[in-house]
Amino acid sequence: MGASLLRSPAFLGVICSFVTLCLLAEPALGVTRHYKFDIKLQNVTRLCNTKSIISVNGKFPGPRIVAREGDQLLIKVMNHVQNNISIHWHGIRQLRSGWADGPAYITQCPIQTGQSYVYNFTIIGQRGTLWWHAHLSWLRSTLYGPIIILPKRGIPYPFTKPYKEVPIIFGSGSLPISPLWSIGEWFKADPETIISQALQTGGGPNVSDAYTINGLPGPLYNCSAKDTFKLKVKPGKTYLLRLINAALNDELFFSIANHTLTVAEADAIYVKPFETETLLIAPGQTTNVLLKTKPHYPSATFFMKARPYVTGQGTFDNSTVAGILEYEKPLNFHLSSNSIKNLPLFKPVLPALNDTSFATSFTNKLRSLASTQFPANVPQNVDRRFFFTVGLGTSPCQSNQTCQGPNGTMFQASVNNISFVMPTTALLQAHFTGKSYGVYNPDFPTSPLIAFNYTGTPPNNTMVSNGTKLVVLPFNSSVELIMQDTSILGAESHPLHLHGFNFFVVGQGFGNFDPNKDPTKFNLVDPVERNTVGVPSGGWVAIRFLADNPGVWFMHCHLEVHTSWGLKMAWIVLDGKHPNQKLPPPPADLPKC
Repeated sequence: MGASLLRSPAFLGVICSFVTLCLLAEPALGVTRHYKFDIKLQNVTRLCNTKSIISVNGKFPGPRIVAREGDQLLIKVMNHVQNNISIHWHGIRQLRSGWADGPAYITQCPIQTGQSYVYNFTIIGQRGTLWWHAHLSWLRSTLYGPIIILPKRGIPYPFTKPYKEVPIIFGSGSLPISPLWSIGEWFKADPETIISQALQTGGGPNVSDAYTINGLPGPLYNCSAKDTFKLKVKPGKTYLLRLINAALNDELFFSIANHTLTVAEADAIYVKPFETETLLIAPGQTTNVLLKTKPHYPSATFFMKARPYVTGQGTFDNSTVAGILEYEKPLNFHLSSNSIKNLPLFKPVLPALNDTSFATSFTNKLRSLASTQFPANVPQNVDRRFFFTVGLGTSPCQSNQTCQGPNGTMFQASVNNISFVMPTTALLQAHFTGKSYGVYNPDFPTSPLIAFNYTGTPPNNTMVSNGTKLVVLPFNSSVELIMQDTSILGAESHPLHLHGFNFFVVGQGFGNFDPNKDPTKFNLVDPVERNTVGVPSGGWVAIRFLADNPGVWFMHCHLEVHTSWGLKMAWIVLDGKHPNQKLPPPPADLPKC
């Protein structure tokens, strides 16, 4: 086979099962990378319990996507299970490719049993760690995996090149290959049954039985010592750890004993580096950190731990997941296997479960690089202003039924007191074809219809309204959105995720947002840019973004229970005047409802 063929984009557009090899051969321009996701059942054993889970290619967590900035991805998803399926590529901008965004009944109808769909999108202007996950009900508890976007060839990181990169997913599942770190949650019961029962009774769902690091619960749980994630490192090296919180319902503290971490990136955006012993990461968020190992073999091992940051009044999984950081011993260092087992094991001290002070301090340290190469293009002027309350509420119990929510009601959640009702057909298709009547209303309120003391004594009436209401934005309009937590049924932190955009977090605070005083303190120079932000418990957060991406874009709490209760809404961004500002027609294989 000739060298010219080896370098051709046509040849490189093969299915990259061995992605590293593909990356080594690529040309300077972006290439097309093909992946195949077979959705199928897989038996997995955790906590001495074997159950059948929905997986991608039989892996748990699922396979990693690796590409470079500028590459096109064609990912064929084939559904072999009885559940409807859709996959979201969390944090990918999807510029003019909204048909590939993935949330079921928002940008597509789900992929039905025996059907397939090719997600086709190009990575434009992004590099870093993102992730993919199912976007229908609670299926993402086992359907998720990392997306690693490398810089364009010849473009270095804005920090010292690491010796090795290690992905870590805090989630519900086990990466067959290191190095991504995900933290998730493991349920002995079927998560689909858990949320289905909760929605029927109106009460809170049962919590998870364990947290996991790369799918492994670790030694602090019963029957799990053999299922422990171990990171082996060499002395005197710098490692890039790619952290993903794939948990369903919990923000998490994370720390490695006796080691300092340098935060270098959040949600695939470089930040001004800062050191910390502990970091906070909300569901949906990703964080890249640099770990500099000790200069000499330490004759010890070190726990890495994660446990929840809790602000609400509901039940939660009050447990801790642990992995082990292990140093490779030098060749001239003689230790028996028994001696290795008896090495001192150091454990990190994590913040208290409700340490909002630490959470605030940590998030305030996040700042964009705002350099010439990586500018922070914060909208300085605002065309459209919005004020959204986010929080819990209730709805009446249906007649002839006993409900387990507050005072015999059913739990709900809302934005501006509207609990979002999922349509039965895809919103993007209804918008694109001009057949929105009976599907959605374009009259989502710009602020709460009834103002109240949002973080003070809650009103007696906690009932919410229901509807499928959207906001319509002209193309390229600059948007400022204030998201205000409420004290209804208890103040709580809410990690809000916006599809289709990154946004700048220009301000945050506690209590009620003051439209006269608080904007004077906004950071319009180097605010952190991300796709998922925590609305502080009993407080507010201000974001700005440019509506430069035509389509229909979901925004929702990434605590899955709150999304199930209705804490979600959507934005329509209209087409611009020019051809490159318009959404193309849908692909021929777009699933049908």
